[in-house]
Amino acid sequence: GKVFGISLHTLPHSVVPEYGSIPSFLIDACKYLEEHIHTEGLFRKSASFVRLKMLKSKLDQGENCLSTAQPCDVAGLLKQFFRELPEPILPVDLQEALLKAQQLGNEEKNAATILISCLMTDKTIDTLRYFFNFLRNVCLRSNENKMDSSNLAVIFAPNLLQSSDKEKMSVNIERKETYQSLSRKKYLLCLVLMLLILLLHCWAMKKVKVLVNIREGEDEV
Repeated sequence: GKVFGISLHTLPHSVVPEYGSIPSFLIDACKYLEEHIHTEGLFRKSASFVRLKMLKSKLDQGENCLSTAQPCDVAGLLKQFFRELPEPILPVDLQEALLKAQQLGNEEKNAATILISCLMTDKTIDTLRYFFNFLRNVCLRSNENKMDSSNLAVIFAPNLLQSSDKEKMSVNIERKETYQSLSRKKYLLCLVLMLLILLLHCWAMKKVKVLVNIREGEDEV
């Protein structure tokens, strides 16, 4: 089935142990890029527009073509995948709250971020956890690929923190001022911190859910 421009919840999914149900394309793309994680400028170097268009068309027709593609093209597809979601992976109604939470003191910031992320659906949390862990692996090889957390934040911020079409049509002045008031450096640090906290939170949430399920099973018995 079609891969691009499809709702996260209706995309073909595969179960990944310890992560849950993840979009199949995201799994295939991340696995491929893991094999080329040492590539310098991964995600930063531009992909070929012609090749991207061809690959996108093949994927939407159900063809498995990533194995023969170039790393920069698969990286470009991954960015396009998030960018073309009908609703951004980080819900629009939570983005401003998440950014504002990063301006609080350390304890309040962490608590607020965790509470806000609890409002996301299980599939969103599973997908973010899987993808953020992949980005973490990319960062760990930054001495080779030159892609540290700040570089990745620059690239993925517009893809993960985009507005929906409806939101773009009716952005209010307060929202504009909130984004404009954040300096570039502070914005990047906010995003990186948010990703790391969400990653840790997702692990904790999984453990809590497992314990709750066990407890419910015991109560039934």
